Amino acid sequence: MLPLLNQAIGTVTPAAQIIVLLRGREIANHALGWLDPETHTHPTRSDSLFDLASVTKLYVTAAFMTLVEQNLIRLDDPVSAVLPEFSGIRPLQPYENPLDWGKFISLPPRPAGEGEGARDVNASLITFRQLLTHTSGLPAWRPFKDQPDAASAYRMALETFFSYLPNERIVYSDVGLILLGLAVQRLTGEPLDEAIYRRVTRPLGLESTRYLPTSQTHSSSNIAPTEFCTWRGRRICGEVHDENAWRLGGVSGHAGLFSTAREVAAFGQSFLDISLLKPETIAEMTRLQAEFDSVRRGIGFALWSPDPEASSNPFSLQTYGHTGFTGTCLWIDPPRQLVVAFLTNDVYGGRQGRGIADLRLRIHRAIVESVDAG
Repeated sequence: MLPLLNQAIGTVTPAAQIIVLLRGREIANHALGWLDPETHTHPTRSDSLFDLASVTKLYVTAAFMTLVEQNLIRLDDPVSAVLPEFSGIRPLQPYENPLDWGKFISLPPRPAGEGEGARDVNASLITFRQLLTHTSGLPAWRPFKDQPDAASAYRMALETFFSYLPNERIVYSDVGLILLGLAVQRLTGEPLDEAIYRRVTRPLGLESTRYLPTSQTHSSSNIAPTEFCTWRGRRICGEVHDENAWRLGGVSGHAGLFSTAREVAAFGQSFLDISLLKPETIAEMTRLQAEFDSVRRGIGFALWSPDPEASSNPFSLQTYGHTGFTGTCLWIDPPRQLVVAFLTNDVYGGRQGRGIADLRLRIHRAIVESVDAG
């Protein structure tokens, strides 16, 4: 594994951290590369912070599930019970392409024999389970970044159209998790970052995991930078890479947390140790809830994929975890009692021609081969 990581520094990613836990014991701990890759200064440390991107979704899901455990909400309750603005009949519409701004993702073809009448969705019937399994029919992405302020962006999310029929397919949707984060705020009466702190990171002793790191005590000199953002006109460091999360104030249900590999691994280990959520909650989160092609979803979690190119594929069939667009991931393999937290900032060089998917796969294969060899 270490030779693969060394080869990747400067070619795939400027910086990386990886922690591997086996039966709760740390068997690998590496921090490599540079936080200033242009000058090869500020070497990556074990306490350097990385933008977790969509791995944030797991922490928000965990906070929501603590509310489920308290019987304050149920998975099959309608989202409109907490967010009444998310209601009413809405049309199916193409949505903006998150990777090619200005272009649109077309609607799927109609089933054979279906007429040309309107296909609408009643938002009032969409449940939290559908948000968390990405089967709600919501579009994957909307340009909330173009709204003038956070309030307008949230209003856009609450009023958005649908792009698929509910339960028709799995479409990974940031929109759904933005709504989930807003629901956590409404249910707790707290800002989302405070709710995550009180319900997830503080109970687990995760002192470095936080939103808005540079607004607190952490220096930006120890945070892995991401890409040069042409929209914001600057290299991003210490503020969330995701433009929509930035428009939402840097604190959102779909992105915004920063952390270290050690603390991400500790969060993952909590699902094996059953130290945050109840066993029945974890069982519900990690069982197969929805499947479409080679994509399998639990509650909040991506599950093991049969796709040989998927980063989860080298692990056991019971594996669950998540990836993040900036180049991060967490995978938990219960049969092996294995946790892998692998953080990079490979988006530093831009969004095209990235090598993180192949690197993850090779790293995960090397870890499994080493563990299985004893």
